[in-house]
This record gives sequence, C-alpha cells and structure tokens, in this order.
Amino acid sequence: MYKFNVRVYGLLINDQDQILMSDEEEHGFRFSKFPGGGLEYGEGLIDALKREFVEECNAEIEVTEHFYTTDFFNKSVFNDSQIISVYYIVKSLAELKLNFKEKTFDFDSEGDILQAFRWKHIQDLTMEDATFPTDQRAIELLKEKWLKDH
Repeated sequence: MYKFNVRVYGLLINDQDQILMSDEEEHGFRFSKFPGGGLEYGEGLIDALKREFVEECNAEIEVTEHFYTTDFFNKSVFNDSQIISVYYIVKSLAELKLNFKEKTFDFDSEGDILQAFRWKHIQDLTMEDATFPTDQRAIELLKEKWLKDH
C-alpha cells in the first residue's frame, strides 16, 4: 500500500509585498517553508490550514483563494510517503504578534523542535529561500504572478 502525506500551506502576503516564511529545525534538520503542515485524519484542507496557523503563528486567517497543488511526484525527506501539497493565498484577521527575524534560522530558544518567522519581499524571493521542491515550485509560480501583477 502506498502512503500519501497531504500538506497544506498558506501564502500570507503583507501590504509591502512581503511573504511570511517559516524557518524550522526538527531534531537537527533545518528547513525553510511557508506556514502550514500536515492534514490530520478527519480534517478538510481549509480547517487544517486554519489550525496550523493558530498552532504555528497564534493567528486566525481567512483563506482567499487556492493557489497551487503539487503536480509532480515528491517523496518525503522524513519518511517513505508521497507528498501532496496544497497552497492557498491567505490573509490574517488581525496583526501578527510574532518576533519577526531578519535572517534565517534565528531561533529564540533551544530544543528538538524550533521555529522562527521572517518576511521576505516577493521580488527578492528565490528558490533557495525554501528547502522543499513543492515550496520551490510555489515560489516560482508566485514570482510569475507577482511580476505579471506589478
């Protein structure tokens, strides 16, 4: 039997055309991605994304539109599953109260699981700003859309 791992992520863009990035470390493995995470059994995608934003960012969000769903094979780096990622454009329902960082992996604490947030201007965003292939594809598509709109 094949295992599928469904992930859902929010692309939160502020008034300065900056997107929220999450830098994380789990058990010594560092990665940068968009806020979000795994779908739990019994959840819908939107509910999962809202839960993830509350858990990660202590923020309530509104999902405004679907942006991208993985359209290529992507094996998880953590286990033997196939990753299917769904990306939505989201907006925060209140000002985020996070300790935003300027540089990557600038964690405030120590432990097995760490997370820090930073804003990155869309025009300066590169594939290297994200660790995983699905996030890199989302960056590519986001930059195309942003350039077309600006």
